[in-house]
Amino acid sequence: MAKSVSLHARTSRQHNVVTWRDYYEMTKPNVVMLLLLTALVGMCLATPSWVNATVLICGLLGIGMLSASAAVINHVVDHKIDSVMARTFNRPVAKGKVSVNNALWFAGVLGVVGFVVLALFVNMLTAWLTLASLVGYAFIYTMYLKRATPQNIVIGGLAGAAPPLLGWTAVTGEIHAHALLLVLIIFTWTPPHFWALAIHREKDYAKAKVPMLPVTHGVSFTKTSVLLYTVLLGLVCLLPYLTGMSDLIYLIGSSVLNIGFLYYALKLKFDAEPQTAMKTFRFSIIHLMVLFVVLLLDHYIPLSL
Repeated sequence: MAKSVSLHARTSRQHNVVTWRDYYEMTKPNVVMLLLLTALVGMCLATPSWVNATVLICGLLGIGMLSASAAVINHVVDHKIDSVMARTFNRPVAKGKVSVNNALWFAGVLGVVGFVVLALFVNMLTAWLTLASLVGYAFIYTMYLKRATPQNIVIGGLAGAAPPLLGWTAVTGEIHAHALLLVLIIFTWTPPHFWALAIHREKDYAKAKVPMLPVTHGVSFTKTSVLLYTVLLGLVCLLPYLTGMSDLIYLIGSSVLNIGFLYYALKLKFDAEPQTAMKTFRFSIIHLMVLFVVLLLDHYIPLSL
């Protein structure tokens, strides 16, 4: 009996051993990589020539570290909510593997180093804008908006839409209308992207008492909202071509991607199956990633009618 208890205790301790993977998970690496892709495209579109190597490396490093810091703070602030949701209950802070204090120290180091890198090797405008994005996501969205209004992701989405602007300012040191247009694309993309996930996890959000749109207004209303925002996204995605920012490769690529997104939004609204919401969510990630790759290709391989 004593051996059995001892074995159980050792197994429990092994399960609670903190590794670098737990800290890595808290940074939401997949999300940060997508943000860095959009920041990279913002850098490249800001100049007709190649991006300076120091600005490229230090810019992406600083933006990435501050984004990772915001993600860690999100883990801390949301750890009680995460602990009751099936999608997130295994997160390191929610599970108790990483303490709140250690997570906050980790976030602080990432944030300070990221800000210093941007301030010293890029420019102060990018450093302050990136810090503002951290505050917007980690504090204004996570601590207040997420718990206060079903429009949380619409308002808070502005912070997550900033990376292409940050990439642009890293290269030019100034804010440009074309950079704001890239921000507008991600800002419009965020609600249908996140609401598709919220539909799939509606019971989880209800259990955690988070006022996501499916919880407060119902799944049917949210599906309609996804569809309407997807139509709006298609229109917004035409603007880079209509303003002369991009050429034919972008027009064709973005049109195909938007038709695909619209297909999933229509299916979600009128012919949904149990996994349709999750499939819509996954396609939305592919949509944004490929859209920005197409922007990059169009920039370096201009093709006009």
